[in-house]
Amino acid sequence: METREELLRIIERNSRIDLKDLAVLLGTQEIDIVNELQALEDAGIICGYHTMINWEKTSVDKVTALIEVRVTPQRGQGFDNIAERIYKYPEVQSVYLISGGYDLLVTLEGKSLREVSSFVTDKLSTLDTVLSTATHFILKKYKDHGTILGPEAEDEREIVTP
Repeated sequence: METREELLRIIERNSRIDLKDLAVLLGTQEIDIVNELQALEDAGIICGYHTMINWEKTSVDKVTALIEVRVTPQRGQGFDNIAERIYKYPEVQSVYLISGGYDLLVTLEGKSLREVSSFVTDKLSTLDTVLSTATHFILKKYKDHGTILGPEAEDEREIVTP
């Protein structure tokens, strides 16, 4: 399908788009969209579908932290084994290999600051290849995955007419 990249861009922004609408946008048949989506899933290009929730507007207590982790890579395996050990914890939402002063960036969710801090000190920092960590708590999300989470600021510019 020639429009594979466009299909991916559209469903990345809105995975719930109606297949008929998607076919119209891409100028193809609905069955072609269904087949292409299945092929992309089978190839591991589409890895999942997610719903983004603004937890601040619910009564659920949730804390998100970004944890920078400096590790000693293992001979012949690099960072993969330690990353796998970390991402297997259920509290861990994501793990990225990054450039800069730290090696991994871990996104973690918990019910409280104490719970997240406890995870870092009791589980993460005790791993034998972890040299150091730096924890950053997310206090407020303004935009996530391209979606603005709060009310958009109104345009306060004056209208100029000739």
